[in-house]
Amino acid sequence: MNWLTSPAHLRWLESETVRLLDFGRASRVPLGGFGWLGEDGTLDRTRDMELWITCRMTHVFALSHLLGRPGDTALVDHGLAALNGRFRDEKHGGWFATLGARKPIDDAKEAYGHAFVILAAASATAAGRPGARELLEEALAVSESHFWDDDAGMVRESFTRDWSVEEQYRGLNANMHTVEAYLAAADALGNVRWLRRALRIIDRAVNHFGRDNGWRLPEHFTVDWEPIPDHNRDVPNHPFRPFGTTVGHSFEWARLTVQATASMEQGGMAAPDWMTPAARSLYGAAVRDGWEADGAPGFVYTLDSGGAPVVRERMHWVAAEAIGAAAVLYRRTRAEEYAQHYQRWWEYVGEFHLDQEGGSWWHELAPNNSPSHTVWSGKPDVYHAIQATLLPRLPASPALASSLAAGNLN
Repeated sequence: MNWLTSPAHLRWLESETVRLLDFGRASRVPLGGFGWLGEDGTLDRTRDMELWITCRMTHVFALSHLLGRPGDTALVDHGLAALNGRFRDEKHGGWFATLGARKPIDDAKEAYGHAFVILAAASATAAGRPGARELLEEALAVSESHFWDDDAGMVRESFTRDWSVEEQYRGLNANMHTVEAYLAAADALGNVRWLRRALRIIDRAVNHFGRDNGWRLPEHFTVDWEPIPDHNRDVPNHPFRPFGTTVGHSFEWARLTVQATASMEQGGMAAPDWMTPAARSLYGAAVRDGWEADGAPGFVYTLDSGGAPVVRERMHWVAAEAIGAAAVLYRRTRAEEYAQHYQRWWEYVGEFHLDQEGGSWWHELAPNNSPSHTVWSGKPDVYHAIQATLLPRLPASPALASSLAAGNLN
């Protein structure tokens, strides 16, 4: 039985989407935006507000609006209001990374967070929400003027609030989410310029860094894009810049590469021949190195450059991205291995990650697959899990919100 073609499984995915969306509604912060959720699904008021969470949840509720769920339209607009209000830097442009109750706690301008501003605005644009297109065009202009490095074909990492001092670091994580954002923007605006930008990033990250390193992607680089293999060796479980290579990112890059390929073909463009084989190689290396790497079920968080496990905790987002990658690769190739993997990854999630009592998914598990909190506490958002329930029901392109708006849902 192939779950990817099973009507019964598709109905289960729909029910899981609903369960996750119901959980996520509590993240609404009355002053504006969305906050960090605890394990019980209540708002953790001890946490400052993160730009990336507000953006991710705005994106999620845009998807919910497009799914026809009454009441979630107001949540999309609530997120847009925060991005046009509390998070916006009226003086210098761009958006603050972290907010306290009355002022920014971290006023850095980060490519990672700004990528999610683009994604949120693109999804809200596809959902037809007032002011979303204007926000999207503004976010793309900020990305163009400050983060995009045309010589490198990649984005810069971060700046001080007034853009005067640039961080002397480059990372693949921010570039990966910029690819996701540019693909969504290209579909929402019908502008292939952003698709071409996404392809340039994918080419360097996947076709060069991935291929040149045995399909284990380096994560950390100098400003000249030379790898820094020892970066954060003393903080190996860093939530955004962990030491070594990150299995889950290989799955994300594989998925995004397939999605970009499909977008090019839909637009009448010739996709480079290397794209699908490279996506398969990235995915295959992540499965080989990451799954049951220490003998227990699950994907380890990180590996060293030789493929040995470093941080053995199991992150929910890694399993979610494995599911999404297997789904789009099956759709692309019809290779049976991806259908088999897809079922295996969901079986693992169902046994260990789904919290049927508290709601949502356990965000982190220990190596023995019991709930753990070494990297993350609580259940901050539902972005990765929601997408794992939608990617199997939609074509690889266009991006999720535009695809829902086009009526592509199975």
